[in-house]
Amino acid sequence: MKGTLGLRIGLSLLVALLGLWFMLPSIPMVRDSALDSVLPDKQINLGLDLKGGIHLTLGVDTDTALQNQLGQIGRDIRQVAREEKVLVLKPRVLEGQRLAFTLLKNEQREELDALLTDEFSRMRVENRQDVDDGKMEYVLTMSPEYRKELTAMTVDQALKTIRNRIDQFGVAEPDIRKQADGRIQVQLPGLSEPERAINIIGQTAHLEFRLVNDEADLEKAAQGILPPGHELLNMRIKNPDGTFMERPLVVEKEAAMTGEHITDAGTAFDRWNQPYVTLNFNARGARMFERLTGENVGRRMAIVLDGTIHSAPTIQDRIAGGRASITGNFSVEEAHDLALVLRAGSLPAPVNVLEQRTVGPSLGQESIEKGVQSALLGFALVFVFMIIYYGFAGLVADIVLVLNIMLIMAGLAAFGATLTLPGIAGIILTIGMAVDANVIIFERIREEIRRGLSPRAAIHEGYGKATLTILDANVTTIIAALILYEFGTGPIRGFAVTLSLGILASMFTAIFVSRVLFDLYANRTPAPQKLSI
Repeated sequence: MKGTLGLRIGLSLLVALLGLWFMLPSIPMVRDSALDSVLPDKQINLGLDLKGGIHLTLGVDTDTALQNQLGQIGRDIRQVAREEKVLVLKPRVLEGQRLAFTLLKNEQREELDALLTDEFSRMRVENRQDVDDGKMEYVLTMSPEYRKELTAMTVDQALKTIRNRIDQFGVAEPDIRKQADGRIQVQLPGLSEPERAINIIGQTAHLEFRLVNDEADLEKAAQGILPPGHELLNMRIKNPDGTFMERPLVVEKEAAMTGEHITDAGTAFDRWNQPYVTLNFNARGARMFERLTGENVGRRMAIVLDGTIHSAPTIQDRIAGGRASITGNFSVEEAHDLALVLRAGSLPAPVNVLEQRTVGPSLGQESIEKGVQSALLGFALVFVFMIIYYGFAGLVADIVLVLNIMLIMAGLAAFGATLTLPGIAGIILTIGMAVDANVIIFERIREEIRRGLSPRAAIHEGYGKATLTILDANVTTIIAALILYEFGTGPIRGFAVTLSLGILASMFTAIFVSRVLFDLYANRTPAPQKLSI
């Protein structure tokens, strides 16, 4: 026993020093002192309920994403068919998430069917019928499995895009998670620019390139009389005085290309020092953009962002190299924010803000003060009671209790966890559980002393009998905490984190460290004849 006592003392001191090392940066007075330069950068992050911030619930328009995907599939079918010498007229997306196109020569039906089976096996032929002049019309739908998969992918991609935007915006410890029915919950603690962040997150940045129909009659279009497959959109034009005006344009309803193939975006300035946004496409996007511009030289192409036309330049020539730009009389900040959201990834579908709540920092400060007061009051009562009831053993329990709380705080800082109001409740709960573990040990030692064993033997027997009982109780609680963490939301997860850290720290301090202190007491010379417990 004596041989291992030195090692156990060393391990206990090492853990205590590490706990102190990671806990100190979270204390405001230490952060403002000279010690701050030599301590770790990590400190305890406060959750939305303690620090204040904004809470958003976003809804992803998955129907629009499926419509866009159908349009892309239609273009792919036409391209692949053209490579196989099968002539297919321009596909169009119909109501009810269906895709229609016309086969120019119905004698090529078998070739087209084979192509659809081989290359587009997830699409189902809903209808196939002969039309005039030897043509055949096809109507395709997505298989239910494919539709379900695309819907899930759309929400996942939106989640990833929003996370990228928030990371680039520089919000620490955001809580972003997927909910049922295609909803996404976003919590941004301690946000100093809530309105700008909401604009960046809420801006879908759904970028589309649509061809302009300059031959359409704008007066009739304003009355709702539009050519088939077209719609009327407004182009945003900035006046010299800084105000904006809108000019209507008739554009094709189906996007010729979307921004999903953007790999990078940035801000640049033209020769008049006016900022604009530059875009780079990936290899597939570059090929699509080259083909799009090559097939429509002389036509105007509208650059549509979230349903508003920002510019509509005339295509002068085939544009190769995968680069494009968006001009629109932006301010520098507007161009920077637009580049940010496009660089973080265009959302696969529009995202609507369904719920928005702002939590004031004063409410969080009040929660912190009340939580700390509760914890201190509970700790003080337990501290005094243990000394009165158990004497020296109570003092040991109080020492390991302080170490227990220090290790919880250090664990929160070291692992980058977020402390929430329920998390404070978890810490208070673990204080009680840590004391309970000590009470179990002390009562076993008392029983052994009543049996007539010496203090050293009673300590040995007491710890041996109590350890398994403590382990059983704490393991079941940790399992419950893990389930809470897996299936809970932000604050509930905070409770699960502090509860788990508290239980681990409690088992280490109550079983290991307190045993070290008792062994130091029992191994002193001369050996004690009585134990204050």
